[in-house]
Order: sequence, then structure tokens, then C-alpha cells
Amino acid sequence: MEHADSIRASTKEHNMVPGHVYRYGTAGFRMSADLLDAVTYRVGLLASLRSRKLSGRAIGIMITASHNPAVDNGVKIVDPQGEMLEQDWEKLATQLVNSRSDGELVELYHQLAKDHKIDLKSPAKVIYGRDTRPSGHTLVAALADALVATKTELVDYKILTTPQLHYLVRATNTAGTPLSYGKISEVGYYEKLADAFLRALRGKKINGRLLVDCANGVGGPKLKEFLKYLSSDRVAFDVTVVNDDVLRPEVLNLDCGADFVKTRQKAPPSPKPVPGKRYCSLDGDADRLIYYWTHPETGFFMFDGDRISSLAASFIGDLVNGAGLRDDLRIGVVQTAYANGASTNYITQHLKLPVLCTPTGVKHLHHAAQQFDIGVYFEANGHGTVLFSPYAIKAFKETPPQSPAQKENLDTLVALSDLINQTVGDAISDMLLVEVILAHKNWSLQDWATMTYTDLPNRLVRVEVDDKDEFQTTDAERRLCYPEGAQRDIDDVVAKYKNARAFARASGTENACRVYAEAATRIEAAELAERVSRIIIRYGRNL
Repeated sequence: MEHADSIRASTKEHNMVPGHVYRYGTAGFRMSADLLDAVTYRVGLLASLRSRKLSGRAIGIMITASHNPAVDNGVKIVDPQGEMLEQDWEKLATQLVNSRSDGELVELYHQLAKDHKIDLKSPAKVIYGRDTRPSGHTLVAALADALVATKTELVDYKILTTPQLHYLVRATNTAGTPLSYGKISEVGYYEKLADAFLRALRGKKINGRLLVDCANGVGGPKLKEFLKYLSSDRVAFDVTVVNDDVLRPEVLNLDCGADFVKTRQKAPPSPKPVPGKRYCSLDGDADRLIYYWTHPETGFFMFDGDRISSLAASFIGDLVNGAGLRDDLRIGVVQTAYANGASTNYITQHLKLPVLCTPTGVKHLHHAAQQFDIGVYFEANGHGTVLFSPYAIKAFKETPPQSPAQKENLDTLVALSDLINQTVGDAISDMLLVEVILAHKNWSLQDWATMTYTDLPNRLVRVEVDDKDEFQTTDAERRLCYPEGAQRDIDDVVAKYKNARAFARASGTENACRVYAEAATRIEAAELAERVSRIIIRYGRNL
């Protein structure tokens, strides 16, 4: 059998830790790094099969645990256009990784090749990168062993943000075609963003300094590198990068970063927030973005994924109207159950745009956004992007302008389609998008807050349970269908509060449930979250 001997030889150095069952989820496989060596090796085997199945197109692998602590890590596969792994292949990944012995692994590898009509002698290519976690060194070595054993061409891009790896996958697979996504290099990524940013700004002034908290992760050095590509004589973009210590692994995502800001609903303690100054936070692998500022009197104010989504939808909608394309292009917004109810009302009632709700997870939002000519999707945690269909981009480029104003709108839309990462949520790209919009509107963060909508007070709570997989949902994860009786009890509690809603869903990465609650006041939202949490604890212990 092709590759059998080499797989048997190399897999002996990557033994599975007994007693664990692994499942490929939204974040791929993510857990304590000391459990991942053999998992990463086996993911390499699957990626080689995936590439061969797709006629040798490059498949990506990113080694990261995003906003998790430094002791964790993860591995996930990226499909040829920079999108997440096809859902049917997630099941194959789970199956392959859970092989109980080396012999069973080799047998299943060949069975998958047979079932999917994969020629194991055909070419295969995998490109990969990792974040700044020390465990990445070992995991990359395990991955490389699998690729060598399967005679797969491999390209190691070393340390990258997750969005950069996604960019490189699409750029590799579209090179030399009319759909070329950009130069196949990290430099190509910086050059594309810088050029598009300047074209989209169109000489508008960026107001004041922006402090960017990089969660002591890979986004710090990569953002600093990107800023070198901005010509100071073309734009005055005053950026201060903070929390960019990548030399001490223990501080990664520690009391900083987008996840800290979103879940704690406060600014990182360092640097001490200065009232009136503009801040934003990335997460550990730079695919989430949260803006915030501190008002001298009312305190902390956060601009999460909901607000970035509505800001982008509003601005792009105005450009499409100004370009005379509103009747030709369908614009829509995709949210999850975590979206603040006030944002949904603002988009549907004020912007007059349709909103789709999907289960949590980028793959669900991305797929739903593709139903529109322009699909805006953001999770409330700050992970999201805007997708432009080929038809929309063609319309931007080929519609003959009837006035200078219409031409300016069309040119700005073309620039935005280059600026916004079309493959996955990209915190650096999204940050540049926000800066472009605020500059065009001449808005401060206070203007952004007061001229859009007021969030319903909300609370997000993590609840540990005995087995998270026992908590099953329906209606885009907004209702529990199991355990029986849990949703009825939640409904009874929610009914006692004004303008309230609450839901619970299993975490995708931890053995816990997330409880989200909204209500008319902050006190009531916190009280509702606490009462729903007690329901989850009660059912979680009785299972």
C-alpha cells in the first residue's frame, strides 16, 4: 500500500495520549498542547489526502489556539480558497485522529483514499504556519513528518497570523489566474492591504492616535511590520502598538486582548486607559477585533463585532446607493444568537437590510454570507469580514460612472473589496476598514456610539458542566432541545424580565456551556444570566 511503510515508521514517534476522544470543531482540534503531537501528525495525513482529492491544490494548516492561554494549542485545516475545511471532511478528520493504533491508522488512511477515489501517487501540497506559542515548534515538526511520509510538497511560512495563512492559501491557488488574490508571500499581504487602505481613504484624515492592544500575540510584530508599508507622505496614521510582548509566553492573552475586553466588558489594565483616547484589541492570532474608549463621566464603552458589522453595512450600503447599484446588488448581514438585539433592530429597521441568524462558528456565517452579493458577517466577539461576490466586484469595476461622485463611490468599493480579507475574519484588515469608515464620516468613537444605537445590557457567563455534549440546541443555537425541560425552565425565567432574552449553548473548545442574557437594565441582565446559569448547573449535574 502506498505510503504505508513510511507512515508506520514515522507515526511511532507520535504516539496518541490514551484516554482522550478528539473532535474536529469550529477551531479544528484545540486543547492542552501536550495532547496535540500525534493529533497534528494525523491532521497532516488528512491534509495530504485533501490536497490529492482536490487535484493537488494547496491545503493550509494553521497551528494556533487563538485567545486561549499559552499552555493550549490547536491545529486546523484551510481549504483552497482560504475557507474553513469542508464540513464532511471534519468528520473524516475526527475519524482519522481517533484511530486506536498505528495499524488502524494506516488502514483507515488507505480506506479513505479508496472511498474518495484518491490517487496516492498524485501530487499534493500543504502550506502551514503557527502563532508564537512555544509548543508550535514541536507541532510543526510532527506535521512535517506526516507530510514527508506521504510525499507531500510542504511550505513552512513559520510565524503568521491566522488570516495571513488563509491569504497565502488563496493566493497560492489563484496565482496566474484572472482571480489572482495577491502575491504569494507575507510581503504580498502587507502590500495589498497598504495599497487598498490608501485607495479607500481617498485622502480623508484619520483623527487622532489609535492604541492597538495585540494580546501579547503574533499580531504585535505583524502589525508593526505592516505599518512600514504605509507611506507617511500619503497618510497620517498614528498608531501605537501595546501589549506586544511575544518573548514571554506566559503573558499571551493574559489580562489583555479582544476576548478579555469582550468577556470582561472593560479595558485591559495595562496600559491604563486614558479617557477620550481610541483603543482597539486584537486576539492572540489576530483574527478578532474589538474597539473601545473610556468616557470621562460614563466610563468604558465597547464597539464589538455587532457594532463593526452595522458600521460596515451602513457605509457599504451608502456607497452602493451612491454608485447607482442598489437595485442590482443584494446586501445582507449575518449574525449569531450572541448578537445584541439592539444591533439587529438597527440593521433591519434603520438600515433596511435583511439579517440571517446562524449557529456560532465562522463556517456557518461565511456560508450564509455567500448567499448575498455583499454579505457582512461578524460574531459579537469581533471575528468577521465582508464578502463580495464576483458579480458585485465586476459591477464595481465595469459600471460606467455618470458623475464624479458616482465614480468615487465605485472606486471606493473596489478598494474595499481589496482591503477586506475575503477568506476569513482578519483583525488588522478589519481595523483598517473601521479607520476608513470613521475617516470618511469624520466620526470620533463618541460619534460612532451616539449616532447609531444603544446596546441592550447583556451578560455572558461560562458555566462548567459534566459533559457539554449533552447540551443540544436548535433554532440557530437560540434554544435547547436537550436536556429535556431545560429550555422550559429558561423560558419561565426570561418571562419575568422586560426586553429580555437568554440562551445557553455548549462551548466549542471547552467542557462548559456559555450563557448569554439580555434585559432592560444591567442589573437585570446580570441577574437573568445568574438564574439561567443555575439552571444549566442543575441540569449539567443531573445528566
